Amino acid sequence: MAETATAQRTVRFIITRQDKPDAAPYTEEFDIPYRSNMNVISALMEIQRNPVKADGTKTTPVVWESNCLEEVCGACSMVINGKPRQACSALIDKLEQPIRIAPMSTFPVVRDLVINRERMFQALKRVKAWIPIDGTYDLGPGPRMAETKRQWAYELSKCMTCGVCLEACPNVNDRSSFIGPAPISQVRLFNAHPTGEMNADERLDALMEDGGIEGCGNSQNCVRSCPKGIPLTTSIAAINRDTTKRLFRKWLTN
Repeated sequence: MAETATAQRTVRFIITRQDKPDAAPYTEEFDIPYRSNMNVISALMEIQRNPVKADGTKTTPVVWESNCLEEVCGACSMVINGKPRQACSALIDKLEQPIRIAPMSTFPVVRDLVINRERMFQALKRVKAWIPIDGTYDLGPGPRMAETKRQWAYELSKCMTCGVCLEACPNVNDRSSFIGPAPISQVRLFNAHPTGEMNADERLDALMEDGGIEGCGNSQNCVRSCPKGIPLTTSIAAINRDTTKRLFRKWLTN
């Protein structure tokens, strides 16, 4: 009897859709057969297999992005019940119903739940979020990091460029050029690297320009929303200190 009740149970989804970047958004509702331990991605897969709305009319399959399905790649970021998060780790049993799904509004929509994250990648280019080495030949093991530094640097390296922190940050919007929390944290990561620190001043200078660290309003939404638990506000505070030191050094030496 319990199995029959479970088989007949459905979950209502209200999904914000958009046919193309310059089209107007609209919503569609779907009733998905309930299964225990299902997540939002499995529900979207069910809609993909059978794109029928709650009123029985057929529609096109909902478009979304996913890859690893274990909260590592960051591809399936979307707004679920008003909060930006990863769809693969959003369990249906723990969500208030009906479940409302929308694309992240900080980024341009490509189609439905697919967004264009180019602003994040451009930000990483701007702050040179990489270690500039010649990889054409074996360089050997390289310099070692102190264990205490390695431990917190590893936490920063968990960033998967998912965009959730930018979506949660009130200072990242159409009226602001703020670079966002993730690139600032990556500057701290690469400036801590024994090789990367050779370019530390270049990264700090990039964050001292318009749209850099001065755009942070200390709302702390980023650290609360980060799916990997990265200490973003700690990084922002550290880089704020470093840019201040850099400013005074430039002032005293020029």
